[in-house]
Amino acid sequence: MANSPQAKKRARQNERRYAVNKARRSRIRTYLRKVEEAIASGDQDAATAALRAAQPELMRGVTKGILHKNTVSRKISRLSARVKALKA
Repeated sequence: MANSPQAKKRARQNERRYAVNKARRSRIRTYLRKVEEAIASGDQDAATAALRAAQPELMRGVTKGILHKNTVSRKISRLSARVKALKA
């Protein structure tokens, strides 16, 4: 348990950061789910729109330190390939 004032403050800050990061992660997952659902429905226009909306949110997760840059790049690449494949 935190005893010093500094440790108590760090504990408070960690709780606050945890809540913010959890909300951001949840928001990112929601955007990803919308893309997945659009792909599953087979509607390319909806899937493209959902992917366009999800990309900035994913990149924001990188700048905020929630996700790694390569992870997001891989996700965007794979999703865009799947959306592109709907055309065929």
